[in-house]
Amino acid sequence: MNDPARTDWSPGAYARFRGFRLAPAIDLLAQVPDLPDGDVVDLGCGDGAVAGSLRTRWPGRHLVGVDTSEAMLSAARGQGGYDRLVRADIARWDAGHPPAVIFSNAALNWVPDHADLLPRLVAMLAPGGTLAMQVPDQTDAPSHALIRALSGTTGTVSHVLQPADYARILSPFGAASVWRTEYLQRLAPVETGHPVRHFTQSTYMRPHVEAMDETDRAAFLDAYDAALRDAYPAERDGSVLFPFARLFCIVTTNR
Repeated sequence: MNDPARTDWSPGAYARFRGFRLAPAIDLLAQVPDLPDGDVVDLGCGDGAVAGSLRTRWPGRHLVGVDTSEAMLSAARGQGGYDRLVRADIARWDAGHPPAVIFSNAALNWVPDHADLLPRLVAMLAPGGTLAMQVPDQTDAPSHALIRALSGTTGTVSHVLQPADYARILSPFGAASVWRTEYLQRLAPVETGHPVRHFTQSTYMRPHVEAMDETDRAAFLDAYDAALRDAYPAERDGSVLFPFARLFCIVTTNR
């Protein structure tokens, strides 16, 4: 989580869909090759959801969590999964000494200028180290496009590029892999509103509605819920099938 100018993140709201958000991280982790000596960095660690998986994969490694949200870092600190936690803006963070891997799960989509950011991160790695990132690739889906249309905001908020762009950015540094996966998520029924709204409101929706007063926000949520009912109709049990795309990139340095 990376924008300190916004209201701080809510660990409780974010954690409600922990299983859906963790699955892509596990899939990414499975593709990371053997590492050289060095720290394991969880860049944009949030509330520490991935710490246990990173620890299991690389026991004995010094595990560092980096995030800009004090609320998220506090939640991560309470879980005790990291050897060190650092509050820093990803766009300006520096590792200090070369890590073996920089692992980032659903965080770099909040950070601009990936063409500059990713080479800078790769340059921090130890020789033979790996940068592994996963970002939501959902900007043009109804769940996200409707937020922009109904809120009247024009920015996409996400800074995610096209897959080919990442291949071009990363391939000069070593063996690079880029792929895209769509997860079909079954969201449980909710008492009020639409299940997809409850998924997006803790992440993508936040910057689009922060400036609204209570009346405008209520009107927006009503309109969004109504539009979601058409875009993502409920199943017989009230649940909703919600396709959600993720983009994955891995590069292992050849230096």
